[in-house]
Amino acid sequence: MLRAEPKSWFSWKFTIFDENNEAITAIDVGSMRKAGKLQLDGKNYRLFREHLFGGSFVLEEDGVELARAKKPSAMFRSFTVAHKGREYGLRAASPVERTFILSENGRKVGTVRPENAFTRKAVIDLPKEIALPVRIFITWLVLVLWKRDEQATS
Repeated sequence: MLRAEPKSWFSWKFTIFDENNEAITAIDVGSMRKAGKLQLDGKNYRLFREHLFGGSFVLEEDGVELARAKKPSAMFRSFTVAHKGREYGLRAASPVERTFILSENGRKVGTVRPENAFTRKAVIDLPKEIALPVRIFITWLVLVLWKRDEQATS
């Protein structure tokens, strides 16, 4: 299980911690074009949205696409995530909750949820058979939606 913790109270820059509570990387939920980047095990990854007002969200390593997420509807907080020929559904547990459920073939396989109701700290419980950069990408997608929801209410 991983955790994401914002660098400060109002920051959208997060440190990702592993199950031993060691920092393994940082991600930035950027404001321009929903872009971010991360370094992990000496490799550089880019997380971005293809177009300014739409398109897929993409995870790349040195220009090579590792995963792609499509938002089926602007009305719902959900994604379809493709990675290595597999397809996952990522959706909000309910219209008002910040917990997101990852499923494969209609079966729940993991969650990304807030540590508690009053924080942006996240508990990331995703299957280890999904590559670590892709698990962080899925987390980034959830954080992008959390940020969008927070901005919509302020």
